[in-house]
Amino acid sequence: MSLRPRLLLPAALALMAVPAAAAPAPGAVLEGRVHSGHRALGGEAVTLHLAGTTPGQATTLGRTVADRHGRFRLRYASPAGRGPLLYVTAGPGRRVRLAASLGAPPAPRRIVVDELTTVAAGFAFAQFTAGGRIGGPPPGPQNAALMAANLADVRTGRASDVVVAAPNGRQTSTLRKLRSLANAIAGCARAARGCVPLYRLTATPEGRRPAGTLQAVANVARYPWQNVRALFALSSARPAPYHGALRTTRRLSDWLLPLRFVGDGVTIDGPGNFAIDASGRVYVANNYAFQPSDFTPTCGSTLLPVFGPDGRYVEGTPWRDGGLSGAGFGITFDPAGRLWVGNFGFASPAPGCPEDEQPPHDTVSVFSSGGTALSATGYRGAPDDQPALVNWPQGTVAHPSGDAVWVANCNDGRLVRMPTDAPNTATAYDVGLAQAFDIAIDRQGLIYATGLGNDRLAIVRPDGTPIPGSPLQTTDAGLDRPMGIAADSAGNMWISNSARMTLPCPDVSPRPRGTPSVSLVAAGGRPVTTGAAGFTGGGLTIPWGIAVDGNDNVWVANFAGQRISQFCGVPARGCRPGSTTGDPISPDGTGYFFDGLVRLTGLQVDPSGNLWVANNWKRVPDAAANPGGYQVVVYPGAAGPVRTPLIGPPVPLLAR
Repeated sequence: MSLRPRLLLPAALALMAVPAAAAPAPGAVLEGRVHSGHRALGGEAVTLHLAGTTPGQATTLGRTVADRHGRFRLRYASPAGRGPLLYVTAGPGRRVRLAASLGAPPAPRRIVVDELTTVAAGFAFAQFTAGGRIGGPPPGPQNAALMAANLADVRTGRASDVVVAAPNGRQTSTLRKLRSLANAIAGCARAARGCVPLYRLTATPEGRRPAGTLQAVANVARYPWQNVRALFALSSARPAPYHGALRTTRRLSDWLLPLRFVGDGVTIDGPGNFAIDASGRVYVANNYAFQPSDFTPTCGSTLLPVFGPDGRYVEGTPWRDGGLSGAGFGITFDPAGRLWVGNFGFASPAPGCPEDEQPPHDTVSVFSSGGTALSATGYRGAPDDQPALVNWPQGTVAHPSGDAVWVANCNDGRLVRMPTDAPNTATAYDVGLAQAFDIAIDRQGLIYATGLGNDRLAIVRPDGTPIPGSPLQTTDAGLDRPMGIAADSAGNMWISNSARMTLPCPDVSPRPRGTPSVSLVAAGGRPVTTGAAGFTGGGLTIPWGIAVDGNDNVWVANFAGQRISQFCGVPARGCRPGSTTGDPISPDGTGYFFDGLVRLTGLQVDPSGNLWVANNWKRVPDAAANPGGYQVVVYPGAAGPVRTPLIGPPVPLLAR
């Protein structure tokens, strides 16, 4: 079958996702109350803003003053369409004391502005806030508003149903952290003198103090490792208006506010990795057919979940057909907007999943951008009358040229080049890898692939020929059971060294444990980390997935320890004082610990700066016939936004 490329570029998709604003609609009214906890704040200046297209840029749509009961009424001309983004601030001048995200018009008619809505806005718009004002190119801030609504409900001023109910709520610490941060800014909301300790604790690492509570909260999201215990002490000062907050700093490593999502609750079982389209929708490679019990055997998933940027399933999800069969780590968009999924063939071993239902391990599924399956039973890389070239596929990555998708064969270690217009006329290359796992591509179009089974990194040209010196090995770049690989914006390659993992594809090769680390190889193939180890620390346990954000900082998903890790990139920015490239940002002992995590594999960054993480396996999966986890986890505002889909090195959404 021939697949003709549709020349629909990511930038065009983004413009389609957020249409231009229509003419303003006159006469809109916004009513509300300004509160600190249950206490009315009278006399506050209330301003309605239209977010701009760059951080720190916004337009005033209306202004009024709250009465002594904190009530206000404001008339304004509402911009129409889905593109505009509205938010409210309360306080004197640009020294914002409280804020609330209203999202795209039509805005709610009645709102409450308080500390909870301020924390929600500060986190969701963390990467788009400068000088206490919000702005950025679409779809970043527009999608961020949807995530703000998952933290606080501006109609009531209370924590949202999403953060209050399972799989969040009492099951994780996020709701308690949200309330603690609301308590931490309450003193500033009520009196100017109460802002002094808050601004001191929420200054940037360079010492710049925030312009109001909105910027203070945004700084907490951007530097969640900073002044953790001191902020807790501030949040615990009396009076604390929000009950149900944190009571102790035990296991408190940071101030991130992760949220868990389960879709329809009967689909996700072992999410492995993600691809994100230009509008911010998130597509999940799902390992197993859903089973609610750990001990019920399961076969490979034949479904592909799709989340909107708000963490909810989109209409028509999950996608079906196309030969989906226990997808693994490989999922990618090509430049024409088609989605490619590597079918590793996850399933309980027989007699769990019956022998005649064991999924194949030799196909790649392809879908149109609208979800139509373009592969009947999956592409094998070869005609049906010949042996499959795809062989237990893991990393599956589109080349920026649009002419091919590259697949890492875990079983035979070869790299498979599948032409996008004729996937069953593929070519397989032996490039010196055992258990080839993941692939990334630099600005020159060179292909980099990790060899989990023999500590190698292959670097090949688009025609499959290795560059001189390929494959690199431990003594070249500190490689140790390398798994995920990701490019930064300059095309440098970051590699997660698990130091212990091996995969049944189909054989397992046990080996003594090493030291988990991250390696760096400069664009073109020159090792930066040398010797027997890469960069260490940051709470690394078993590094698996790896991603580079729009600030060029590096994020790592750990398969153990319920934490993610963060490292300084090239160049080092937004790091701890005195740090340089490769130094850990997350705490050494704990990483960014979260009690709502299990065993993690993939992670990706979206255009709003949200970090999406795959809760892939249960924490104690050894005796389970169904080891898969059930959630995807989102860290609002934690990372530098990138343009999606990710094809080649990341492109920052925001100018630096």
